[in-house]
Amino acid sequence: MLRELSIRNLAVIESVTVRFHEGFHVLTGETGAGKSILIDALSLVVGGRGSSDMVRYGCAKAEIEAMFELPASHPVWAALHTFGIDALPEEGLVIRRELSSQGKSVSRVNGHIVTMSMLREAGECLVNIHGQHEHQSLFRTEKHLDWLDMYAGAKVTETLEKYKAVYRRYEQVRHQLRELEDTSRQNMQMLDLYRFQIEEIAAAKLIPGEDESLAEEKQKLMYAVKRRDSASEAYSMLYGSKGLDAVSRAISRIEDIREFDSAVISPILEQLQSSYYGLEDAVFQLRDYRDGVESDPERLAIIDDRLDLIHSLKRKYGETIPDILAYLAKIQSEADKIENRDEHVSRLREEGSALYEEANKVGGRLSELRRAAADRLAIAIEAELRQLGMERTTFRVELQQHVEGERCRLLLNGIDEAAFMLAPNPGEPLKPLNKIASGGEMSRIMLALKAIFASIDQVPVLVFDEVDTGVSGRAAQAIAEKMSRLSSQCQVFSITHLPQVACMADHHYEIRKAIVAERTSTHVTELQNGTRIEELARMLGGVEVTEKTRHHAQEMLDLAYKQKGA
Repeated sequence: MLRELSIRNLAVIESVTVRFHEGFHVLTGETGAGKSILIDALSLVVGGRGSSDMVRYGCAKAEIEAMFELPASHPVWAALHTFGIDALPEEGLVIRRELSSQGKSVSRVNGHIVTMSMLREAGECLVNIHGQHEHQSLFRTEKHLDWLDMYAGAKVTETLEKYKAVYRRYEQVRHQLRELEDTSRQNMQMLDLYRFQIEEIAAAKLIPGEDESLAEEKQKLMYAVKRRDSASEAYSMLYGSKGLDAVSRAISRIEDIREFDSAVISPILEQLQSSYYGLEDAVFQLRDYRDGVESDPERLAIIDDRLDLIHSLKRKYGETIPDILAYLAKIQSEADKIENRDEHVSRLREEGSALYEEANKVGGRLSELRRAAADRLAIAIEAELRQLGMERTTFRVELQQHVEGERCRLLLNGIDEAAFMLAPNPGEPLKPLNKIASGGEMSRIMLALKAIFASIDQVPVLVFDEVDTGVSGRAAQAIAEKMSRLSSQCQVFSITHLPQVACMADHHYEIRKAIVAERTSTHVTELQNGTRIEELARMLGGVEVTEKTRHHAQEMLDLAYKQKGA
């Protein structure tokens, strides 16, 4: 649930912090008081679009912070884990968003900076916001199949994934087949080019890594004479009369005097003897190195030619030898397709036909599951609509399939297209929603859908922004009762101008504007007892609040308490 929302310098709000509770909340106030700004703030904090125009005039940035309390099983924790954020459910979830007057936005989740796409992905798990125009999404028939599949549950989800896997392979084969069937003179010209390139690369007989080893060998051969001469000169210096011979003679002289000053001379003698053996070993290794250095001008010329060839191929076909070999494999495959076009076309047609039959078969099973779910969904929505004052309304989910020739057309999400159909009155035919439903009916249909899907999508916060516009009387009361019942499954917020809705809320907040020092600010107050009566009376009577409207407001509250208790 949303526990707290803090807003600073957003539109006409200077600074507001509001604590929320479980259950049904309503936000009321005069038109223009800033009720929708709270919803805008909540939208921003879960990844909604923001702009510099939303920052309060004269301020550098707007800041919105929301704290949620969620069970460890809630899907948002798994989403955060994929972002590299290991949050602890018992510590809560804090989302902070800053919007600068230059239009820049910074978002943090539990102190970690996140991108907008990450914030939106997390936000989809937390809040659903439905505005007074949002019911227009019900007119988009492409969304109807998604809703049906969500309602149908795991079996449809699993079958749909199987179908999509086959469908993707089927589309790949169709794409390859279209490419092969598009033969032209250009294909033959490309074949000549491919053959030349294949011959050129294959003739080189490239080996991965040989360019590096050849370059190293070239370096050694280029400096062979210098390496050998330097090693030979160093060997002569160390091995000659001024090298090992001199050290040997020095050791012999020191041995002559050791018996006279053994305590002093013996350690010196041992150091010299050790140094002599080490120097002797180094001199012999230097000699072996000198003898092993070879100068081979012919081999150097061969290496230069080979490196020139490799460099030429790199300029044409890839930056490295593995890149060149990968390109070779690719053009060999392309050349094979052109040379053996008829065989490939025949094979792809057979493969495509087999994949179509498999996709059509899985799609048929998917369609059967959807039809069963469509019947259940229609019954459930009609039951919800009866509670919303649409007792004689008929609702159906119509599934259609398109046939091309003798074959059923395969679509990304199966072989079905879905459309929600409605007949508000007995004796009328079923028609698409956008052909028949009024604004008030659409609000109630949307509410009925959310009542059904609230326990499925696991979104803990549900917001209705004046969805009761155009509704009055018994229909308004039915909507209020439905929101109240819905709040037992999730936290519900509603911005409303209807006293029938406001009195059914568990928590009532008044939004009002005040002008201080020639600046307008919006304030939010949680109403209790008498202040709530006063606000309901204002909603009932308009500008002038009388004892009669106060009495009526109290009566409405008493009836609401009884209704909720029942």
